[in-house]
Amino acid sequence: MTFLIIFLSIVSLVLLISWVKLNPFLAFLVVSIIAGLLLGIPFNKIIGSVQKGLGDTLGSLVVIIVLGAMLGKLVAESGAAQKIAAVMMNAFGEKYIQWALVVTGFIIGIPLFYGVGFVLMVPLIFSVVYQYKLHAIYIGLPMLAALSVTFGFLPPHPAPTALVVQFHANLGVTLLYGIIIAFPAIIIAGPLFSRTLKSIHSVPLQTFQPATLSAEQLPGAVSSFLSALLPVILLILATVIPFLIPVQPALKPIISFFAEPSVVMLISLAVATFTLGIKQGKSIKSIMLIYADSVKDIAMILLIIGSAGTLKQVLTDSGVSDQIAAQLNGINIHPLVLAWLMAAIIRVCVGSATVAGLTTAGIISPVIAQTHVNPNLMVLAIGAGSLFCSHVNDSGFWLFKEYFNLSIKDTIRSWTAMESIIALVGLGGVLLLNLII
Repeated sequence: MTFLIIFLSIVSLVLLISWVKLNPFLAFLVVSIIAGLLLGIPFNKIIGSVQKGLGDTLGSLVVIIVLGAMLGKLVAESGAAQKIAAVMMNAFGEKYIQWALVVTGFIIGIPLFYGVGFVLMVPLIFSVVYQYKLHAIYIGLPMLAALSVTFGFLPPHPAPTALVVQFHANLGVTLLYGIIIAFPAIIIAGPLFSRTLKSIHSVPLQTFQPATLSAEQLPGAVSSFLSALLPVILLILATVIPFLIPVQPALKPIISFFAEPSVVMLISLAVATFTLGIKQGKSIKSIMLIYADSVKDIAMILLIIGSAGTLKQVLTDSGVSDQIAAQLNGINIHPLVLAWLMAAIIRVCVGSATVAGLTTAGIISPVIAQTHVNPNLMVLAIGAGSLFCSHVNDSGFWLFKEYFNLSIKDTIRSWTAMESIIALVGLGGVLLLNLII
């Protein structure tokens, strides 16, 4: 009965948005409340679950998304995006620009949370798309595939790191195996798969469409790259410094503070305000108007992403994740495949890769001791499964849909398929490594 309720909830959500044309924010609220009641959450706790899901999702993303939108808008309006696109095209050529973005996405994806990396790199993707009249999905999806792989497979991201600790795996070995599996997953789900999507029409979010300026009006290449990539640079430094230099205990809280994505984004925006705004002759008032416009452009995105968290929270509070995992635990198949399948089904039902991964870990832990399966590969199997079939109950689905301005059908055809390919290739890589090591 639980599976039927979840299935009907997801179908209802899709129909309300695509057929009834209901605003996704409202559709999520309605479906979340009804699903919660059908799954047995008491009347007096339903709204609490909805509010918690909305708050938890936005609480971790709203500052980053808003500051990222402001930075992206300024990068576009100042001509920095145009300058970056020109330098990249001159360096790599239009033929190889897709691969340049893939490499960039993989490098910055290791230290960054997916949402942070997405918001930071979307302006760069769109600047290339607009400047050189390239296909948005063909250019953008491979970079986002790289970001997604690092989020699901590689420490220091939350779920893989937590799984390493829970399974007593080796962080360095897991990272090494993860990188080995990541390469084919990115190539197949990114550059190769995106070739089949050129028929999808995408007009990316207008806020990042840069005005075409003359060469004399553009900021310098150093200022442009530094301003756009400063968040990445700061986060990488904050991640690497503790491993390279002995840090006094008294300094660790300070480093942790400046490593917070929200603080990094605020510092980066302050620097860009000077380098791309005041230094370029713009007044503070005109810069603030740019920032205000950027927030207007993403207001509905924030609401939709937040409302996606309401359904996830309702399903979590109802105990659905534990029920699904318990039913799967008795299946007689290879432990790595079982872990992948368990994480994949929970991901489809709940929408959160992190919840899917950690829930699966709690159920599958005894299997490792019984079967002596490689714990490093178990981390990667669960990580791969937790990425499977991202759809309407996942905030990442809505980030991609709204930023790239796609229909639900085309988002499923591109984003959902890409995530599923990563999950399947990841499983294949894990099983292959299991035969070798």
